[in-house]
Amino acid sequence: MDGMDGSDGFPLGDFLRARRSRLTPAEVGFPSSGARRVAGLRREEVAVLAGVSADYYARLEQGRERSPSGQVVDAIARALRLDTDARWHACRLAGLVPSPVPADASDEVDPALLQLMHGFPTAAAYVINRRLEVLASNPLADALLAPLGDRRRMVRSLFLDPAARELFADWPHVARCSAEALRLATDTTGTTVNSAPDRRTPQ
Repeated sequence: MDGMDGSDGFPLGDFLRARRSRLTPAEVGFPSSGARRVAGLRREEVAVLAGVSADYYARLEQGRERSPSGQVVDAIARALRLDTDARWHACRLAGLVPSPVPADASDEVDPALLQLMHGFPTAAAYVINRRLEVLASNPLADALLAPLGDRRRMVRSLFLDPAARELFADWPHVARCSAEALRLATDTTGTTVNSAPDRRTPQ
């Protein structure tokens, strides 16, 4: 059965169902099978495109499954032909984009790491924490990131600052990688995973 039951107030299910209704079988390479009771693709068709079981996808739309993995959300996003902004929204609804967490001792940059960073005079280099916030940067990195209004909170700037789309040549790829990095660094409640170390990112 399809389209008869709701998602019991589950925003991700509502979103997926709305986006599913916008696609036609022809748009995803399926043959038309005449008149349909509901607009758009059937749940079973989305499941086939995403490589998940029809039962799992139905439970996800209905709100009976509320903890999809990042891989599953990404596969469904591809199946539904979501653009980058819609993919990000789907991830957020699935609880895969963490809420801001308080700064902690891990935000203190080791002097040895600072010395190493400044040892790259001809390359932009900066230190980020597990939330992808810039903790320190060398002069070339400062110049590179200058167009951004908030150079410390890189993810916020990446998605909200129009200058980021000009700064990063392949913005969609950077956005997807950043979202996945945040997902891997946090659990679904937004709690930071302590085993994820700070790292230097030369550009």
